[in-house]
Amino acid sequence: MPVHQRQARDKARRHQRIITTARQLAEAEGWDAVTTRRLAEAIEYSQPVLYSHFQNKNAIIAAVALQGFAELAVAMRAARQQAPATQAALLALARAYLTFAQANPALYQAMFTLADLPFAQSETPAPLREGFAELREALAPLTGDRDLDTLGEITWSTLHGLATLTSSHRLRPGHGEQRLTLLIHQIATAP
Repeated sequence: MPVHQRQARDKARRHQRIITTARQLAEAEGWDAVTTRRLAEAIEYSQPVLYSHFQNKNAIIAAVALQGFAELAVAMRAARQQAPATQAALLALARAYLTFAQANPALYQAMFTLADLPFAQSETPAPLREGFAELREALAPLTGDRDLDTLGEITWSTLHGLATLTSSHRLRPGHGEQRLTLLIHQIATAP
């Protein structure tokens, strides 16, 4: 293998190691614990090496968030494709979304609160578009005469609200499935 290919491969591995370590540290201790000094120590490289990959902590958080959006899109796609019917596909996708948010609280925080990523714009990164495309795919058969993108935004907003309120313990425990079933019923049966 030529030297430049090996160097590029090593750089890509270091880049991914920084992202993975930041995510693990954030899930274990919160984003305040993720500092460039701690990351450099954890990956056993100097801070200048870290800065050769990322301009600052915000850039690391954005990279973590982009990977999170890609993972969320995959989870929603798998759930939607495994469901036997239209309404069931939307319900499965919604469950996958909420399960993802609950299982990855620091990642979800990076995706929707900490990272400054453009949504619903021409420069929106592909992973964000892919997740919304999965939601649109599940909603399309249920749209009727409603605007699909608007219905997608409302559904996404509602799922985000449920995820956020559930994680902050502001909703009654034990009623998650009831809320989700009612939401999907409302979307599927609206005129």
